[in-house]
This record gives sequence, structure tokens and C-alpha cells, in this order.
Amino acid sequence: MLEIQEKFNTTGYEEIVSAANGRKLHITEALDSGRTAGFIAYSYEDAHTVVYDYSDMGDLMLCDGLVRSVMFKSVLKGIETMVFEIADKSKFANLKKLRFLTDDGNVCKDLNSFMNACESCKNNSKNID
Repeated sequence: MLEIQEKFNTTGYEEIVSAANGRKLHITEALDSGRTAGFIAYSYEDAHTVVYDYSDMGDLMLCDGLVRSVMFKSVLKGIETMVFEIADKSKFANLKKLRFLTDDGNVCKDLNSFMNACESCKNNSKNID
């Protein structure tokens, strides 16, 4: 069974810690039977959440779950904007497929409305590829 849990240390993520440039880094991992199946690395700023990297092992639904988990936590903190500062630009493709990002931008705004608007997405036949 897949679980998404925050990791309370950065062991194994030293390269991303460096990319965070001194900001307090949070890591959320997707665990499948105790093994890491993916992760998302981020920090909370005053007005936005910064995502530094993620790994979904090629699973679009896992990408969706990881990003949404951070969106949800951001909204609970009163943060309405998410900025993706991911070095590997190929990872933006899945974020665009999932409509977290549009065009060539790297910012997702109004997270609370985004989360509420997506409640009925699965029932909309236009959203199924």
C-alpha cells in the first residue's frame, strides 16, 4: 500500500539541500511497502512554497499525489502560491500535463481554488486522455 509521509531528516537528499541554499528543506516521500517510490522536496516561504525537485518514477498519478500533498499543506499554512524551481526542466512536462503549470511558467497560483476546482475533475470526460 502506498503511503505519502513527511521525512524528518534530509539524509540521502544532500544535493537538493544544496539547491535549497540554506532554506529549511522539507521532504515528503511516497513509500510502498517501506521502500521509497518517489519524493518531493520543498520549502515554505512567507508568500509561497518552493518545490526544488520531485521523483515520481515515471508514474503520473504519483506525481499528482506528491504535488497535491504539498499544495494541501501549503493551503493549511495560508500559502496560496507554489513556485517550481526544478533544475531538470524535463520534469515540467508532467506538471503541465496535470495542469499545475501552464505555458512556460513555473508558478501555480490560488492553490485553495485549484484544490477545490479539482474535486470533480475525475468526472469530467475532457480530462481523461
